[in-house]
Amino acid sequence: MIGAALVAGVEEVAVVNLARIGWQAMRGRDPEEEHRVSTPLELFFDLCFVVAVGQAAAQLHHTLDEGHLGGGLAGYAAVFFAIWWAWVNFTWFASAYDTDDVLYRVLTLLQMSGVLVLAAGVPAAFQDYDFTVVTIGYVLMRISMICHWVRAAVEDPAGRATARRFAIGIAVVQLGWIARLWAPGTWVYVTFVVMVLAELAVPVWAESNRPTRWHPEHIAERYGLFTIIVLGEVILGALTAVQSAFAEFGLSPALIMIAAGGLVLVFVVWWTYFAAGEPRLRSLRVALTWGYGHFVVFAAIAALGSGLEVAVDTAGHHSHISDQSAAFAIAVPAALVLVALGLLHRLAGTGAMRNFGFVVAGAVVVLALPFSAPLIGLGGAVVGMAAALVVTLVVNCRGAGSGVESRA
Repeated sequence: MIGAALVAGVEEVAVVNLARIGWQAMRGRDPEEEHRVSTPLELFFDLCFVVAVGQAAAQLHHTLDEGHLGGGLAGYAAVFFAIWWAWVNFTWFASAYDTDDVLYRVLTLLQMSGVLVLAAGVPAAFQDYDFTVVTIGYVLMRISMICHWVRAAVEDPAGRATARRFAIGIAVVQLGWIARLWAPGTWVYVTFVVMVLAELAVPVWAESNRPTRWHPEHIAERYGLFTIIVLGEVILGALTAVQSAFAEFGLSPALIMIAAGGLVLVFVVWWTYFAAGEPRLRSLRVALTWGYGHFVVFAAIAALGSGLEVAVDTAGHHSHISDQSAAFAIAVPAALVLVALGLLHRLAGTGAMRNFGFVVAGAVVVLALPFSAPLIGLGGAVVGMAAALVVTLVVNCRGAGSGVESRA
């Protein structure tokens, strides 16, 4: 009894001393914790990541302006995967193990530094297909996650086996990314696909031992907030393009319609995303499908911003593509995000977008409108796309009892 009391006393003193130097044991957060919201560090983390998103969208904009569709989309998909996957991994880890102490903040700072390095390498990746700097930034981010998981393995006995698997799996895959820098010719593309599959396989392998205890409401909020930040980046990019065109050519009917239609498109995407209550992530399978499905949502929203900038450039005769091609640069991501959100709402049981047939119909109309650009003009096509999304949203709100009517 005396020995047990002595050990308990020593442990209590150790905990107090560690707390004084800003150290909190990483035991795992309670998945039933009430009022669990995003921390200021997580919001700061998101802002750093959206810088990289903005760089990827800007380079996609330039490549589309030049008519380099294939290379632009391939580079965009590759860079965006690196950004998205690092963000996803940290978000789910933080939901389970956020201690917000000194070491946790320092390791998170390392990850934020990595994404800024990655952002600096985006132009070279698009223009010269040189992914060296992007890979260095990505590996820095993943080293941070390895350290986080090693710490969890040391300090959380209950989740030790899972944490070890994550640390080992991520470390091995990073060696593969580094080795890929010397891949010759077509092996560059083959090894990229292999490495993406390896990254996706790590959580499946690690979680098969013992799932981490993530917080459903916290995860849903994190994805929603990042969606808003990406939408803000879209508005900023489109506004900059409109300002530049206005300063050079003044107002024109086409510019006004593109600006107005683009604003409505962004607003409807926001409304569609938040058309009902929080998603019900009932199981790990649903949660992972919902979370991974946001790759399409985030990438399509950022690409929508690129498309709007391309449309402004085309209206001002600054691009090398036709009005129809510029309209497709808006229509394709708009249709993708509409269908993706419709599927995610159904998966998560939010009660919104129940009339999926109307969602598909709206996407088809949006994809058909670029063919009318030679007749009604680029501005008219953009306004038509905005109108199609508005009608789709209104029909679904009425049919599903969601949105404004359900909140009244």
